[in-house]
Formats: sequence, structure tokens, C-alpha cells
Amino acid sequence: MVADSSIKGIVCIALNVYIAVLFVRVLSSWFPPPRGGPLKAIMNLVYEVTDPALKPLRNLIPPVRTASMAMDFSPILAFVVLYVAKLALHC
Repeated sequence: MVADSSIKGIVCIALNVYIAVLFVRVLSSWFPPPRGGPLKAIMNLVYEVTDPALKPLRNLIPPVRTASMAMDFSPILAFVVLYVAKLALHC
């Protein structure tokens, strides 16, 4: 019983951390990427962590192209899936 609650707690924390990392990725898409330094290394890590979840979602919902920009809805779908998982776990 105690192991179940501690595993649930770890999963809930992991979901919250992943949501935060995904949020950083969404915000970073509005600004030019850093050319070097420690911020570039951090952003590379953010992309490496979030790409495995977002790439399959982009196959389901490809980016919508308008004139000179594209709107990627895969992060929105990822947020929905993560929040549904949190609700299912009662996090």
C-alpha cells in the first residue's frame, strides 16, 4: 500500500516536471534560439526530452501553415494528455 502511494507520488512529480519542461519549450518557440553558451545546452536538453512525445502527435495533427508561419498544435494535445493522466492518477 505504501509502495503504491510513493510510486504514484513519483509519477505525479514526473508529470508536473514534464509539463513544466513542455511549457518552457512552447515559450522558447517564440524567441530565436541561442547561438551558444549554457542556454543552448539547456534548450537542446529541453528539445531532446520533449521531441519523443511531440513527434508522434505531429503525425496525428500536422502543423497548420498560413502565409509565412506554421501553427503547431501538438503541444496543446500533449498538455491535454498529460492533464488527463494527472486526473486519472488523482495528482
